[in-house]
Amino acid sequence: MSDQPTGDDRDNLLNFIASTVEMILDRMATKDDLARVEARLDARINGVEAKMATKEDLARVESRLDAKIDGVEARLSDKIDVEITAVRGDIEQVHLRLGNIERDLTSKLAHVEADVSRLRSVVYLLVKDDPHLLRVLGYAPPHGG
Repeated sequence: MSDQPTGDDRDNLLNFIASTVEMILDRMATKDDLARVEARLDARINGVEAKMATKEDLARVESRLDAKIDGVEARLSDKIDVEITAVRGDIEQVHLRLGNIERDLTSKLAHVEADVSRLRSVVYLLVKDDPHLLRVLGYAPPHGG
């Protein structure tokens, strides 16, 4: 008896070896496969790197935003100053107008007070001569006069 396999056993053994070698080859990567994977990986890394910002990029954007904010603040400050000046002018005009109204009212009140004083004098003289005139004014005449 020899240790050599027979024809069928040899064919089975060769088929097993061939399928095992094919399976190993299927699992193995070639240099072309590695190059394709490496190229895809590089493309993805480059895409991610293109989407990423550096600290310098952020500093540049922050600087531009600060400049814009400073410009807006300056314009708003100027506009507020102009509006405050306009409101102060309006208040000053109202103050002057109120001063004029006060002077007019004071003058008219002085005239009314003078007229009332003259009317009192006239009423006094009239009632002195005829006390019954007090009834016309809504007062009771003094008794015994």
